[in-house]
Amino acid sequence: MAQLWGGRFTKETDKLVCNFNASISFDKRFVKQDIEGSIAHVTMLAKQKIITNDEKDIIIKNLKDILDETLSGKLLITEEYEDVHSFVEANLINRAGDAGKKLHTGRSRNDQVALDMRLYIRDEIKTIDELLFNLLSTLLKIMEDNTDTYMPGFTHLQKAQPTTLAHHVGAYFEMFKRDRGRLADIYKRMNLCPLGAGAMAGTTYPLDREYVAELLGFDGPTLNTMDSVSDRDYLIELLSCLSTVMMHLSRFSEEIIIWNSNEYRFVEIDDAYSTGSSIMPQKKNPDIAELVRGKTGRVYGALISMLTTMKALPLAYNKDMQEDKEMTFDAIDTAKGCIALFDGMISTVKFNKEVMAESAMNGFTNATDAADYLVNKGVPFRDAHGIIGRLVLTCIDKNKAILDMSLEELKEICDVFEDDIYDAVSLKTCVDKRLTIGAPGKEAMLKVISIEKEYLKNNCIL
Repeated sequence: MAQLWGGRFTKETDKLVCNFNASISFDKRFVKQDIEGSIAHVTMLAKQKIITNDEKDIIIKNLKDILDETLSGKLLITEEYEDVHSFVEANLINRAGDAGKKLHTGRSRNDQVALDMRLYIRDEIKTIDELLFNLLSTLLKIMEDNTDTYMPGFTHLQKAQPTTLAHHVGAYFEMFKRDRGRLADIYKRMNLCPLGAGAMAGTTYPLDREYVAELLGFDGPTLNTMDSVSDRDYLIELLSCLSTVMMHLSRFSEEIIIWNSNEYRFVEIDDAYSTGSSIMPQKKNPDIAELVRGKTGRVYGALISMLTTMKALPLAYNKDMQEDKEMTFDAIDTAKGCIALFDGMISTVKFNKEVMAESAMNGFTNATDAADYLVNKGVPFRDAHGIIGRLVLTCIDKNKAILDMSLEELKEICDVFEDDIYDAVSLKTCVDKRLTIGAPGKEAMLKVISIEKEYLKNNCIL
């Protein structure tokens, strides 16, 4: 097929060069956005009397037909075309004749692809935001159901202090909430329309860029035509945000993997989100969590690739920028799949509450509270710290938790201990007396849950 730009050339492009240069294999997913942008463009051209209203109507009718037939599968996007823009324009000319040849008036493929990418990314940001909203809704339900589910909190992967499952899951709620905020920031910053920038210096046609921006739901036109066709900052920001989302998913997946182990037994992953072994019949593997953890590196790779592609490009458009698409598409598809699968997995996980509470007790997570007990009885903190350290050693020797020690055994270590020690270092007391906002105490946790409910009532932040 002859190239739409072939007038300057005296012989056909080498087949290998043509294949290397083409982007149709991946930018065909832009067909909806390309036609949406073209409809807005010709509507503006007619308004500005650059084309007639009759020509506009013919073009728009045929563009809509091309889109309908493409989406239904009746019209195939084949690799005889260089890119999706060539596919649309060539099919339009075949149907609309000379009117179709006027579609590209006042427009370059440079500002056209810049527009398509922004329209596509806007749609994808909305989809990703919806997936994160659904995940947050799942996490909030777990929080609501588990304000009294006691478990060990960890630092350095060592049991530290008692907390609740609601509190632990609430930490991830905050992470994914921040991710939604980052998406909203990106959306706001990128929501300017590059169409009308031309190849890099605008056009002599009297285009109304503000009108096109309004038709396409942008906040306005971009303000520098060179930057319009060479800006990929919003893609770098999106890939950075997706990398952060994946990092959060990976951290949570790692904990699910640990909690699913025989040594922990904190959770049981639903059969629908587990796999077995081809040789070991006893195995039930957390493959979904492991794949989410593994695919994080794939999204990181897209971010580094994009930064590397852009790092030394002079103004304005360069063909290197065609490399932005495949890596961005893959990162978006990967992140969306991981969010959805993780949401399904965590919503069906069974939490072994008794095992979690027992682990908190046997891990001496109430040792700090035992030291505080002595301090409240008048023992200097440094002395209390040493006393509880010796108590823990004694418990380890006797294979007991602090609450399993008799009062006589406790008094052998420090005669300040009284019967009230057992209530003072129970998991419920240790957790519930932590009442500052953000702490795991039930009263504080219920306040936070109420705040998060209000946050989720505003479904859309874009």
